[in-house]
Amino acid sequence: MLTTLNTAYSDTRATDLAWTLGREPLPALATLDLELGGASLQLRLLGASHQVLLEEDRGRCSETVACIPGSSTPLPLGVAKRAGDWEYEFAARMEVLSPPQFAGRAQELLALVADHPHGLAGVFPGSPHAFTAMLARRHEGQVHWRTWHAYPQDGQLVATRTRVGVRVPAGPGRPTANRLRPSALLAG
Repeated sequence: MLTTLNTAYSDTRATDLAWTLGREPLPALATLDLELGGASLQLRLLGASHQVLLEEDRGRCSETVACIPGSSTPLPLGVAKRAGDWEYEFAARMEVLSPPQFAGRAQELLALVADHPHGLAGVFPGSPHAFTAMLARRHEGQVHWRTWHAYPQDGQLVATRTRVGVRVPAGPGRPTANRLRPSALLAG
């Protein structure tokens, strides 16, 4: 789903982005509710970027990547957290692109997300390349989402990826690799 967001940027530079887990739902400009194999997922576009709310029988997870006044946690390159059987993995990277590269990448990402049944993208007024986009999926029993935050004035594109699930211990007949089932993590 592609929408135009009726607000100006709240976070005008990639370096303004912060990351938090467990935050209560913030006011959203657009949302997309999904059911992914027993897990309820809500993708939320904020004036200050994104929030994802994941809920399942066993708990909840709330991830926020946004410009949050007073936040002391800048956007990390990577996070891996375990709480009992729950696992959460997050990674972020920033690309700096020339104006033509940025325009092409923006068009590519917006086209990818706009018509995807598990995608939500919002374009900010003033530039067709100022956007936040999100895409979710369930894969091998895990809930995954990716996000993109575009800053055309600086040619910066911030991409994040997240994986959430519950660890299934290795045992007879099970692979030794960690296999996760979708569930929530770190509600607060």
